[in-house]
Amino acid sequence: MLVGCCYWFLPLAKLAALLPSMKNYLALVKFSHTLFAMPFALVGFFIGTTENGGTLNWKLLGLVVLCMVFARSAAMAFNRWLDRDVDAANPRTRMREIPAGIISPRAALLFVAGNCLLFIATTFFINPICFFLSPVALAVVLGYSYTKRFTWLCHLVLGLGLALAPVGAYLAATGHFGWVPVLYGFAVLLWTGGFDVIYALQDEEFDQSRRLYSIPAFFGKARALRISEWMHLGTAALLVLAGGLLHKNLPQAHELSWIGTGIFLALLVYQHRLVKPNDLSRVNLAFFTTNGIASLVFGALTILDLLLN
Repeated sequence: MLVGCCYWFLPLAKLAALLPSMKNYLALVKFSHTLFAMPFALVGFFIGTTENGGTLNWKLLGLVVLCMVFARSAAMAFNRWLDRDVDAANPRTRMREIPAGIISPRAALLFVAGNCLLFIATTFFINPICFFLSPVALAVVLGYSYTKRFTWLCHLVLGLGLALAPVGAYLAATGHFGWVPVLYGFAVLLWTGGFDVIYALQDEEFDQSRRLYSIPAFFGKARALRISEWMHLGTAALLVLAGGLLHKNLPQAHELSWIGTGIFLALLVYQHRLVKPNDLSRVNLAFFTTNGIASLVFGALTILDLLLN
């Protein structure tokens, strides 16, 4: 009996020993922020599923979710690895896992490589076009990390990385491109770029001192907020256009997706009321909470609309 207890206890003990390390890596990649793009990826997947007759392939859905997790984890960890010296010099970020010594640069880079390999391997089991395009997707999401060193358009490159979510998920479900997920992708690009500008307001002076590029560092806080507003106006236009095409292609669709779009846009307006050039105290509320809720509500209502079609 004692041997049997040890047989079960040892694996559990090993798992318990790994939990703190896993927690550190989840913190490194801000795993909870996956919810920003995940709902849009699922919208793209369910649009494709609906167009294919509505039969849900659970295995394929699981593979799409894994691709999202692996690609984002690789991108975020690579960004933290590349920016480790910059983060160490910035009072706001010096306690991040790599500059604080919680995770070594070598371990972080191995984590990036592992997630890249897992991402490519997962696309292999989806379809050939996703597999062949997987290096392109990785080039975009990893390449973003370099852009702050030479262009203030870095916010849009970040947006492009997240914009791949609805397009890639639709491609996984159908094996071809479609206008509706592409429009949703462009909406995500401008939405992400806009809220990243707001987040970058916190580092305007630091970025200027280190000769790093960002819209706030180049244009100043007031103009940066105005540029963010224009980006989000573009987001609104693209969401309405994509919603109109979606309902045209699915005439039996209900109004839930429009309700989700309305709530999403209302939260965008609210986000811009929270932040002022001379008051950045609520940037985290605008960046994390508001955008997270907006994405989840939009995704949930649009997917429900598709399921009820």
